[in-house]
Amino acid sequence: MVAGGTVSGAGAPTGPDPRTPSAHQLRLFVALAEELHFSRAAARLFITQSALSQQIKDLERRLGVQLFDRSSRTVTLTPQGRVLLADARGVVTAMDRLSHSASTQARRLSGRLVVGTVGAEAAMPYTRAVLSLLHTRHPQVQIDVRSLHFADHFDALFRHDVDVVFLRPPVPDGIEVQHLATEDRLACLPASDPLAERERITLAQLADRPVIDVPPQVPRVWWDFWAVDPRPGDTPVRYGPVASDVEGLLHLVARGEGMCFLPAAARDLFPRPGVSDVEVTDLPPSTAGLAWLRSNRTEPLIKAVAGAARCVAVA
Repeated sequence: MVAGGTVSGAGAPTGPDPRTPSAHQLRLFVALAEELHFSRAAARLFITQSALSQQIKDLERRLGVQLFDRSSRTVTLTPQGRVLLADARGVVTAMDRLSHSASTQARRLSGRLVVGTVGAEAAMPYTRAVLSLLHTRHPQVQIDVRSLHFADHFDALFRHDVDVVFLRPPVPDGIEVQHLATEDRLACLPASDPLAERERITLAQLADRPVIDVPPQVPRVWWDFWAVDPRPGDTPVRYGPVASDVEGLLHLVARGEGMCFLPAAARDLFPRPGVSDVEVTDLPPSTAGLAWLRSNRTEPLIKAVAGAARCVAVA
């Protein structure tokens, strides 16, 4: 290499060709060709008229052709200018497209999002839709899906073991939820229970049936909703043995040790011998949603998945 760094190899220049116009100059050329007035074009481009004039002169020098005929009153394109205008517009459009694409790529997220799911939430259509949309928008994000017990799905968020959870509200303080779906609840009864043979029952008819309980670390605001406690008329709820996940819950129901209430989807997703699902006419529905810690709401990955959830909820 020759000292100064201007020549390498077989004498090939390493710097830019002085005859090559810049994209900026081509953008100025297009603007002036559209305005045919230096003052208006300069105002549109937020530069001074003298700077525009100097750039156009330099562009003409680089191209070796005169682009405009100038007089004291008018500016018109030369025949050469009219021919080159289409190519200049093509270059400007391509540069704009490249800039937009680069900006989009710069905004794309990367990293790892740990997603928790409870019960059958991983199989629900809204869960698949949210994660699919997130992957489409941010393909660099690694999505790690974990199955959680309902005994610890809130703790998993508070411990930062997961970033978000697909779950069934209500939720304790400090957690935000994007609603995704509404669904009826069913009473899950031992098949031997006389009420199991009926198509529909009421909460009053279930007043003396014990409800399967959950471990003490589960927030009561959540299990009180799922146990329907309190009942209409403040009927006290009698609790039975404890289960920490859906499998354990249904196992205890099948053994006749208690009953529980589950989303209607459980009828298809968790069929069990010895368990009958019965509609309850005065049982409020349940909701499904995506949850995250309120303190994490501004983190990029949380904002991205929450945005995908909002789109799915609206669709």
